[in-house]
Amino acid sequence: MTTILCLCLTIAMVVAGATAEAQQAGKVPRIGYPTPGALSANAARIEAFRQGLRELGYVEGRNIVIEWRSGGDGKDDRIPALVAELVRLKVDVIVTGGPTATRAAKEATATIPIVMTQVGDPVGSGIVASLARPGGNVTGLSTLAPEIGGKQLELLREIVPRLFRVAVLGTSTIPGNAERLKEVELAAGAFGVKLQYLDVLDPKDIETAFRAASAERAEAVLMIASGPVLNPRQKEILELAVKSRLPVIYTLRSFVEAGGLMTYGVKLDDLDRRAAVYVDKILKGGKPAELPVEQPTKFELIINLKAAKQIGLTIPPNVLARADRVIR
Repeated sequence: MTTILCLCLTIAMVVAGATAEAQQAGKVPRIGYPTPGALSANAARIEAFRQGLRELGYVEGRNIVIEWRSGGDGKDDRIPALVAELVRLKVDVIVTGGPTATRAAKEATATIPIVMTQVGDPVGSGIVASLARPGGNVTGLSTLAPEIGGKQLELLREIVPRLFRVAVLGTSTIPGNAERLKEVELAAGAFGVKLQYLDVLDPKDIETAFRAASAERAEAVLMIASGPVLNPRQKEILELAVKSRLPVIYTLRSFVEAGGLMTYGVKLDDLDRRAAVYVDKILKGGKPAELPVEQPTKFELIINLKAAKQIGLTIPPNVLARADRVIR
Protein backbone atom coordinates (compact mmCIF):
# COMPACT_ATOMS: atom_id res chain seq x y z
CA MET A 1 0.00 0.00 0.00
CA THR A 2 2.83 2.35 0.90
CA THR A 3 4.55 1.57 -2.40
CA ILE A 4 1.37 2.40 -4.36
CA LEU A 5 0.95 5.66 -2.41
CA CYS A 6 4.54 6.70 -3.14
CA LEU A 7 4.08 5.84 -6.79
CA CYS A 8 0.90 7.96 -6.98
CA LEU A 9 2.64 10.90 -5.30
CA THR A 10 5.57 10.61 -7.72
CA ILE A 11 3.26 10.59 -10.73
CA ALA A 12 1.33 13.57 -9.35
CA MET A 13 4.53 15.55 -8.89
CA VAL A 14 5.73 14.76 -12.40
CA VAL A 15 2.37 15.79 -13.89
CA ALA A 16 2.31 18.98 -11.83
CA GLY A 17 5.85 19.81 -12.90
CA ALA A 18 5.05 19.18 -16.53
CA THR A 19 1.91 21.33 -16.29
CA ALA A 20 3.82 24.20 -14.67
CA GLU A 21 6.50 23.96 -17.34
CA ALA A 22 3.89 24.02 -20.08
CA GLN A 23 2.23 27.06 -18.50
CA GLN A 24 5.57 28.83 -18.25
CA ALA A 25 6.38 27.99 -21.86
CA GLY A 26 3.00 29.34 -22.92
CA LYS A 27 3.34 32.58 -20.97
CA VAL A 28 2.84 35.66 -23.14
CA PRO A 29 5.47 38.30 -22.28
CA ARG A 30 4.29 41.83 -21.47
CA ILE A 31 6.20 44.93 -22.53
CA GLY A 32 5.64 48.26 -20.78
CA TYR A 33 5.81 51.34 -22.99
CA PRO A 34 5.38 54.71 -21.18
CA THR A 35 5.30 58.03 -23.04
CA PRO A 36 4.36 61.50 -21.75
CA GLY A 37 2.62 62.48 -24.99
CA ALA A 38 -0.41 61.05 -26.74
CA LEU A 39 0.17 57.76 -28.56
CA SER A 40 -0.93 59.46 -31.80
CA ALA A 41 1.85 62.01 -31.38
CA ASN A 42 4.36 59.17 -31.23
CA ALA A 43 2.84 57.17 -34.09
CA ALA A 44 6.08 56.91 -36.09
CA ARG A 45 8.09 55.68 -33.10
CA ILE A 46 5.42 53.19 -32.11
CA GLU A 47 5.07 51.79 -35.63
CA ALA A 48 8.85 51.42 -35.92
CA PHE A 49 8.91 49.45 -32.66
CA ARG A 50 6.02 47.27 -33.82
CA GLN A 51 7.79 46.68 -37.12
CA GLY A 52 10.91 45.55 -35.27
CA LEU A 53 8.84 43.12 -33.23
CA ARG A 54 7.12 41.73 -36.35
CA GLU A 55 10.49 41.17 -38.01
CA LEU A 56 11.40 38.96 -35.04
CA GLY A 57 8.14 37.00 -35.15
CA TYR A 58 6.20 38.82 -32.44
CA VAL A 59 2.54 39.58 -33.09
CA GLU A 60 0.92 41.99 -30.65
CA GLY A 61 -2.02 40.36 -28.90
CA ARG A 62 -0.94 36.86 -29.91
CA ASN A 63 2.52 36.07 -28.57
CA ILE A 64 3.34 39.41 -26.98
CA VAL A 65 1.35 42.06 -25.10
CA ILE A 66 2.30 45.73 -25.01
CA GLU A 67 1.07 47.77 -22.08
CA TRP A 68 0.84 51.26 -23.56
CA ARG A 69 0.81 54.06 -21.00
CA SER A 70 0.36 57.63 -22.19
CA GLY A 71 0.38 60.87 -20.23
CA GLY A 72 -1.56 62.46 -23.07
CA ASP A 73 -0.40 66.04 -22.48
CA GLY A 74 3.32 65.66 -23.17
CA LYS A 75 4.39 66.72 -19.69
CA ASP A 76 7.37 64.82 -18.30
CA ASP A 77 6.08 65.00 -14.73
CA ARG A 78 3.50 62.36 -15.65
CA ILE A 79 6.19 59.79 -16.43
CA PRO A 80 6.97 58.54 -12.87
CA ALA A 81 3.31 57.60 -12.29
CA LEU A 82 3.10 55.80 -15.63
CA VAL A 83 6.28 53.85 -14.89
CA ALA A 84 5.12 53.02 -11.36
CA GLU A 85 1.95 51.48 -12.80
CA LEU A 86 3.97 49.30 -15.16
CA VAL A 87 6.19 48.16 -12.30
CA ARG A 88 3.10 47.17 -10.30
CA LEU A 89 1.92 45.13 -13.28
CA LYS A 90 5.27 43.30 -13.20
CA VAL A 91 5.86 43.63 -16.92
CA ASP A 92 8.78 41.66 -18.35
CA VAL A 93 10.53 44.63 -20.00
CA ILE A 94 10.04 48.42 -20.01
CA VAL A 95 10.88 50.33 -23.21
CA THR A 96 11.64 54.04 -22.73
CA GLY A 97 12.40 57.01 -24.94
CA GLY A 98 14.62 59.85 -23.76
CA PRO A 99 16.55 60.45 -20.53
CA THR A 100 13.57 61.55 -18.41
CA ALA A 101 11.56 58.36 -18.92
CA THR A 102 14.66 56.18 -18.68
CA ARG A 103 15.78 57.76 -15.43
CA ALA A 104 12.27 57.48 -13.99
CA ALA A 105 12.15 53.78 -14.89
CA LYS A 106 15.58 53.15 -13.40
CA GLU A 107 14.55 54.84 -10.16
CA ALA A 108 11.32 52.83 -10.04
CA THR A 109 12.85 49.36 -10.44
CA ALA A 110 16.22 47.68 -10.17
CA THR A 111 14.95 44.29 -11.35
CA ILE A 112 12.75 44.77 -14.42
CA PRO A 113 14.94 45.12 -17.56
CA ILE A 114 14.77 48.54 -19.23
CA VAL A 115 15.47 49.16 -22.93
CA MET A 116 16.14 52.85 -23.66
CA THR A 117 15.91 54.22 -27.19
CA GLN A 118 16.81 57.92 -27.27
CA VAL A 119 19.30 58.91 -24.58
CA GLY A 120 22.01 61.27 -25.77
CA ASP A 121 24.74 60.43 -23.26
CA PRO A 122 23.72 57.48 -21.05
CA VAL A 123 27.15 57.30 -19.38
CA GLY A 124 27.34 61.03 -18.66
CA SER A 125 23.75 60.92 -17.42
CA GLY A 126 24.64 58.18 -14.95
CA ILE A 127 22.14 55.77 -16.50
CA VAL A 128 24.72 53.11 -17.41
CA ALA A 129 28.25 52.41 -16.22
CA SER A 130 29.67 52.16 -19.75
CA LEU A 131 28.46 51.56 -23.29
CA ALA A 132 30.27 48.22 -23.54
CA ARG A 133 29.06 46.88 -20.17
CA PRO A 134 26.07 48.87 -18.96
CA GLY A 135 25.73 47.16 -15.58
CA GLY A 136 22.42 47.26 -13.73
CA ASN A 137 19.10 46.73 -15.51
CA VAL A 138 19.31 49.33 -18.30
CA THR A 139 20.62 48.92 -21.84
CA GLY A 140 19.48 49.86 -25.34
CA LEU A 141 20.24 52.54 -27.88
CA SER A 142 21.84 55.96 -27.54
CA THR A 143 21.65 58.98 -29.85
CA LEU A 144 25.26 59.82 -28.95
CA ALA A 145 26.98 60.87 -32.18
CA PRO A 146 29.16 63.96 -31.57
CA GLU A 147 30.34 63.95 -35.19
CA ILE A 148 26.92 65.17 -36.30
CA GLY A 149 27.88 68.75 -35.40
CA GLY A 150 30.74 68.79 -37.90
CA LYS A 151 28.50 67.42 -40.64
CA GLN A 152 25.84 70.02 -39.86
CA LEU A 153 28.38 72.83 -40.17
CA GLU A 154 29.55 71.39 -43.49
CA LEU A 155 25.97 71.43 -44.79
CA LEU A 156 25.52 75.06 -43.73
CA ARG A 157 28.63 75.95 -45.72
CA GLU A 158 27.11 74.29 -48.78
CA ILE A 159 23.82 76.21 -48.62
CA VAL A 160 25.12 79.62 -47.46
CA PRO A 161 27.61 81.20 -49.89
CA ARG A 162 30.79 82.51 -48.27
CA LEU A 163 29.77 81.42 -44.78
CA PHE A 164 32.01 83.01 -42.17
CA ARG A 165 30.05 83.46 -38.91
CA VAL A 166 27.83 80.79 -37.32
CA ALA A 167 25.93 81.04 -34.05
CA VAL A 168 25.82 77.75 -32.13
CA LEU A 169 22.93 77.29 -29.70
CA GLY A 170 23.59 74.70 -27.01
CA THR A 171 22.61 73.83 -23.46
CA SER A 172 25.70 73.26 -21.33
CA THR A 173 23.81 71.44 -18.59
CA ILE A 174 22.77 68.60 -20.93
CA PRO A 175 25.20 65.62 -21.08
CA GLY A 176 26.85 65.34 -24.49
CA ASN A 177 26.69 69.09 -25.23
CA ALA A 178 30.42 69.62 -24.65
CA GLU A 179 31.36 66.72 -26.95
CA ARG A 180 29.16 67.99 -29.76
CA LEU A 181 30.49 71.53 -29.39
CA LYS A 182 34.06 70.24 -29.57
CA GLU A 183 33.33 68.49 -32.87
CA VAL A 184 31.79 71.69 -34.27
CA GLU A 185 34.84 73.67 -33.18
CA LEU A 186 37.17 71.21 -34.90
CA ALA A 187 35.17 71.47 -38.11
CA ALA A 188 35.03 75.26 -37.85
CA GLY A 189 38.81 75.41 -37.58
CA ALA A 190 39.17 73.32 -40.73
CA PHE A 191 36.60 75.38 -42.65
CA GLY A 192 37.77 78.78 -41.45
CA VAL A 193 34.42 79.56 -39.83
CA LYS A 194 34.06 81.76 -36.75
CA LEU A 195 31.72 80.41 -34.07
CA GLN A 196 29.58 82.30 -31.56
CA TYR A 197 28.46 79.93 -28.80
CA LEU A 198 25.21 80.89 -27.08
CA ASP A 199 24.16 78.93 -24.01
CA VAL A 200 20.40 78.40 -23.74
CA LEU A 201 19.66 77.33 -20.16
CA ASP A 202 16.09 78.60 -19.92
CA PRO A 203 13.29 79.21 -22.46
CA LYS A 204 13.69 82.96 -21.95
CA ASP A 205 17.25 82.63 -23.31
CA ILE A 206 16.00 81.61 -26.77
CA GLU A 207 14.95 85.06 -27.99
CA THR A 208 18.04 86.59 -26.38
CA ALA A 209 20.24 84.12 -28.27
CA PHE A 210 18.69 84.99 -31.64
CA ARG A 211 19.10 88.70 -30.94
CA ALA A 212 22.74 88.13 -30.02
CA ALA A 213 23.30 86.11 -33.19
CA SER A 214 21.86 88.91 -35.32
CA ALA A 215 23.85 91.55 -33.44
CA GLU A 216 27.09 89.69 -34.18
CA ARG A 217 26.03 89.33 -37.83
CA ALA A 218 25.85 85.57 -37.79
CA GLU A 219 25.00 84.18 -41.22
CA ALA A 220 23.51 80.90 -39.95
CA VAL A 221 22.56 79.06 -36.77
CA LEU A 222 23.58 75.56 -35.76
CA MET A 223 21.24 74.13 -33.12
CA ILE A 224 23.06 71.49 -31.08
CA ALA A 225 20.74 71.96 -28.10
CA SER A 226 17.66 69.80 -27.54
CA GLY A 227 15.67 68.50 -24.64
CA PRO A 228 13.17 70.09 -22.26
CA VAL A 229 14.54 73.61 -22.70
CA LEU A 230 14.07 73.86 -26.46
CA ASN A 231 11.79 71.08 -27.70
CA PRO A 232 8.56 72.49 -26.19
CA ARG A 233 9.39 75.95 -27.67
CA GLN A 234 9.46 74.73 -31.25
CA LYS A 235 6.98 77.29 -32.60
CA GLU A 236 8.82 80.21 -30.98
CA ILE A 237 12.17 79.07 -32.38
CA LEU A 238 10.79 78.70 -35.92
CA GLU A 239 9.24 82.17 -35.76
CA LEU A 240 12.49 83.71 -34.53
CA ALA A 241 14.43 82.00 -37.34
CA VAL A 242 12.12 83.54 -39.95
CA LYS A 243 12.08 86.95 -38.23
CA SER A 244 15.89 87.07 -38.12
CA ARG A 245 16.12 85.57 -41.64
CA LEU A 246 18.74 83.13 -40.44
CA PRO A 247 19.19 79.65 -41.94
CA VAL A 248 18.99 77.18 -39.03
CA ILE A 249 19.99 73.53 -39.07
CA TYR A 250 18.38 71.35 -36.39
CA THR A 251 19.09 67.94 -34.91
CA LEU A 252 15.45 66.80 -34.65
CA ARG A 253 13.34 66.32 -37.76
CA SER A 254 10.19 67.44 -35.91
CA PHE A 255 11.45 71.03 -36.20
CA VAL A 256 11.67 70.77 -39.99
CA GLU A 257 8.34 68.99 -40.30
CA ALA A 258 6.84 71.91 -38.35
CA GLY A 259 8.35 74.49 -40.73
CA GLY A 260 12.09 74.67 -39.98
CA LEU A 261 14.72 74.81 -42.73
CA MET A 262 16.88 71.73 -42.44
CA THR A 263 17.86 68.85 -40.20
CA TYR A 264 20.68 66.39 -40.19
CA GLY A 265 20.57 63.93 -37.34
CA VAL A 266 20.03 60.45 -36.06
CA LYS A 267 17.25 58.48 -37.73
CA LEU A 268 15.24 58.03 -34.55
CA ASP A 269 12.74 55.57 -36.02
CA ASP A 270 15.60 53.16 -36.63
CA LEU A 271 16.48 53.24 -32.93
CA ASP A 272 12.89 52.36 -32.04
CA ARG A 273 12.92 49.50 -34.52
CA ARG A 274 16.20 48.23 -33.09
CA ALA A 275 14.76 48.37 -29.57
CA ALA A 276 12.79 45.24 -30.48
CA VAL A 277 16.07 43.36 -30.89
CA TYR A 278 16.99 44.15 -27.28
CA VAL A 279 13.54 43.10 -26.08
CA ASP A 280 13.92 39.81 -27.93
CA LYS A 281 17.36 39.13 -26.44
CA ILE A 282 16.14 39.88 -22.92
CA LEU A 283 13.06 37.68 -23.27
CA LYS A 284 15.38 34.88 -24.35
CA GLY A 285 17.50 35.25 -21.23
CA GLY A 286 19.92 38.06 -22.06
CA LYS A 287 20.99 40.27 -19.15
CA PRO A 288 20.81 44.06 -19.67
CA ALA A 289 24.03 44.48 -17.70
CA GLU A 290 25.88 42.49 -20.37
CA LEU A 291 24.19 43.80 -23.53
CA PRO A 292 26.28 46.68 -24.96
CA VAL A 293 24.56 49.99 -25.65
CA GLU A 294 24.43 50.73 -29.38
CA GLN A 295 25.28 54.08 -30.92
CA PRO A 296 23.40 55.27 -34.02
CA THR A 297 24.45 54.10 -37.48
CA LYS A 298 21.70 55.65 -39.60
CA PHE A 299 21.27 59.38 -40.16
CA GLU A 300 18.89 61.49 -42.24
CA LEU A 301 18.94 64.81 -44.07
CA ILE A 302 15.58 66.58 -44.45
CA ILE A 303 15.12 69.94 -46.18
CA ASN A 304 12.07 72.20 -46.16
CA LEU A 305 11.92 74.30 -49.34
CA LYS A 306 9.01 76.36 -48.00
CA ALA A 307 11.22 77.50 -45.13
CA ALA A 308 14.07 78.29 -47.54
CA LYS A 309 11.74 80.47 -49.63
CA GLN A 310 10.60 82.38 -46.52
CA ILE A 311 14.13 83.62 -45.89
CA GLY A 312 15.11 84.02 -49.54
CA LEU A 313 17.52 81.09 -49.60
CA THR A 314 18.14 78.81 -52.58
CA ILE A 315 19.24 75.27 -51.76
CA PRO A 316 21.88 74.00 -54.24
CA PRO A 317 20.75 71.02 -56.40
CA ASN A 318 23.64 68.85 -55.19
CA VAL A 319 22.44 69.22 -51.58
CA LEU A 320 18.84 68.50 -52.52
CA ALA A 321 19.98 65.37 -54.34
CA ARG A 322 21.49 64.01 -51.12
CA ALA A 323 18.40 64.68 -49.01
CA ASP A 324 16.46 61.71 -47.67
CA ARG A 325 13.34 63.84 -47.83
CA VAL A 326 12.44 67.22 -49.32
CA ILE A 327 9.38 69.07 -48.04
CA ARG A 328 7.96 71.27 -50.83
